[in-house]
Amino acid sequence: MRSDQIGHIGNLEIKNRIAMAPMISNIANPDGTTNETHLRYLEERAKGGVGLIITEYTYVNDRNSRGSRNELGAFSSTQIPKLRRIPESIHKYGSKVFMQLVHAGGKALQEENRQKPKAPSPVDYMGRIPVEMSESDIEEVINDFEKSTSIASNARFDGIEIHGAHGYLIHEFISPTLNLRQDRYGGSFEKRLVVPQMIIDAVKGKSDIPVGIRLSLYEDDPNGFDPSYGLKVAESLQGVDYVHFSAGNFNPPGSSASFYTQEAHILARLPRRPRVTSMIVGSFLNAGSIEKALEVCDFVSIARGMLADPAFASKIITSPTLLRPCIRCNQGCRDLSYGEVRCTVNPSVGYENNHSDRYSGEIAIIGGGIQGLEAALFAAKSGLSVTLYEAGEEVGGQLNKIIDDYKKKAFLPLLSYYKSALTKIGVDVVLNSRYNGKGIYCLPPITYPDIPEDADLVESNIYAHHDAFLSMATTRKLKVGTKSLTSLDRARKSAYMQIAASRGIEFVEAADFSFSLIVKEQYDILQAMITGRTKVSMYISEKRSDLL
Repeated sequence: MRSDQIGHIGNLEIKNRIAMAPMISNIANPDGTTNETHLRYLEERAKGGVGLIITEYTYVNDRNSRGSRNELGAFSSTQIPKLRRIPESIHKYGSKVFMQLVHAGGKALQEENRQKPKAPSPVDYMGRIPVEMSESDIEEVINDFEKSTSIASNARFDGIEIHGAHGYLIHEFISPTLNLRQDRYGGSFEKRLVVPQMIIDAVKGKSDIPVGIRLSLYEDDPNGFDPSYGLKVAESLQGVDYVHFSAGNFNPPGSSASFYTQEAHILARLPRRPRVTSMIVGSFLNAGSIEKALEVCDFVSIARGMLADPAFASKIITSPTLLRPCIRCNQGCRDLSYGEVRCTVNPSVGYENNHSDRYSGEIAIIGGGIQGLEAALFAAKSGLSVTLYEAGEEVGGQLNKIIDDYKKKAFLPLLSYYKSALTKIGVDVVLNSRYNGKGIYCLPPITYPDIPEDADLVESNIYAHHDAFLSMATTRKLKVGTKSLTSLDRARKSAYMQIAASRGIEFVEAADFSFSLIVKEQYDILQAMITGRTKVSMYISEKRSDLL
């Protein structure tokens, strides 16, 4: 099976086997409705050739089901006219769109809901104990899913995906560690599936569009269930048109594994081909890994890769060397407590409305680091004839100085992408040149100091210093302040700490550090790209009359 082959979910034809996975974006409106920014964000991925788009999780009531701020919602018929804009934007490119419905359960944000979070059992949800659901609560939730299904159907969505993964309500009923009930809704494998099955039946009975369910194949928690349990759940639920395999509950890495975890990590733990139409997510970065996944599943869903390059689907099929790669850094895409979705390697995420005019003229870019590479590509896409000058023997700047082998493997494909893209678009790259004429100088505005060679008690959240810690630990006993990890998301932090501990690094809360540097916003890959694009935009603005 190939990614460009037509696929089917129920009686619905999908133009290829690649789906955009549901991802929290925080760019819908506070009342759960969509807006132009949200529409353009989704539309850009449809334009990029994906066969199916699954919306971010969409909450089913405004009482206690909401899991994040500015989350898409489907709980009132007044939302239908605006929700219709989503299929309208996506269908014109031949893509289909499913609405993913969720009740966040014990993970609901208390400050964003009118009622306290409720769950199957009053167990610890990362320091918070939800209210145990009564039978009437359960009936109410089933009615919520029915109503949301009617809303999605009337808004002309092509299908429904029920969110039964990641520790949200349906997962909570499925999980032996979260569902401790001894009534008809818990106490055995069969009883733990009663509520999920009731919700599936209710959703199926409300509309004739396809219905799937997203499930965690396994939980990463110490007492979590394993893939054999997850597969048994998938094959025991009745009436679904497909199962979408993800992973995780509370503990990382879950589905969004960082570069410290193997690629296609969920696929690696799938015991066999499921006996149901299936889709799988989890760090698919290239055509080879996608085709391997399609040997055992019917569809592959792409999350972070679709942020890095909205044309992921078409490029994977036709021009993989021109794919802007996801580097699995878990920075902008996971900073969602209060932020909107962003991507470290794609400054356009969340700003898809911003389209540049085309110009003609010549421009010189000085500096072949990330800032200069992005500036050169951005200028060329704006229609300018670009020459990029680099003083060294190769482009790449600080990417060429990465020490961490895991990071090197993840980040160097970005450099390969720039080389291919600049060649394709016709940028002239001149190496070993200390050009000092007129042009845009793209040199780092910030250079962080090196850690002293004799330091053994250090603290820094600078990404390059994380690499240095691992190198330093090979020659001395090193203690590192825990504030050093403030710039990492949970999955990357957990993996980094394990690697650091294996090299003898000890983490300490507070000490008299011989070197300490903690910054609120550091100059990283994304900031370099934004700086490069901004310099080009300012140059064009200043010389607009000369650039016809």
